[in-house]
Amino acid sequence: MINADLAAAFGIGLAGAGHCLGMCGGIAAAINLGGNRGTLTTVAYHTGRLSSYAALGALLGALAGSINLAQWTMVLRYLAALLLIGMGLSIADWWRGMSVLESVGAKLWKPLQRLSSRLLPVRHWFQGYLLGLCWGLMPCGLIYSALAWSATAQDAARSGLLMLAFGAGTLPAMLSTSFGAAKAQSLLRRRGLKLLIAIFLILSGIWSLLMTWNHGSHLNRPISAEIRGQTDSAIPSDATMDHAKH
Repeated sequence: MINADLAAAFGIGLAGAGHCLGMCGGIAAAINLGGNRGTLTTVAYHTGRLSSYAALGALLGALAGSINLAQWTMVLRYLAALLLIGMGLSIADWWRGMSVLESVGAKLWKPLQRLSSRLLPVRHWFQGYLLGLCWGLMPCGLIYSALAWSATAQDAARSGLLMLAFGAGTLPAMLSTSFGAAKAQSLLRRRGLKLLIAIFLILSGIWSLLMTWNHGSHLNRPISAEIRGQTDSAIPSDATMDHAKH
């Protein structure tokens, strides 16, 4: 399932082009100083963003993986499927419930916002990288939804890889802003692309729900059969009763 999950993570980032351009497009364009120096700072900034996403994903995946209760694992699988459906509905603009996560992250963003403001204007590639690290933590419902979803993998490496794929999905929109590619921005903003990816996410979530449900049913069957077998063996047969009478 990891390939499908990676495709979903990349699709979430790609479909959020309009959201990314609105929230991060200004800073992405501002750090491009022109020439080789501008290219280096731009690449450093986006590398910092992706590093931040991957590190957060790995951290949350490790925390979720430290809980080894089987029932909790099933809950996380259901949550992952529901988050996929929720993100699909949000990307298609059919439901805005995922934006609630932004209000939670806004409180965490305030101290980092003060730190990131000290890095402007960007004059060196290392400043760009640090700014990208900070910007990866900004209050964005799309980022937080992807983080919550990736954490349900319950593994630091897998969760980090999923967030890296998500970050890679945001690159076309962000790089087009950094380098002034208006045609690319127009393509990424198209409603048809968003709907296509949204439907893919919703169907993936529904499929995950069904698979999780079936997996849970299979887990319960052997236990039930074993209990019935123990019950049947505890009841003496007619032949045993006749032998006891003689």
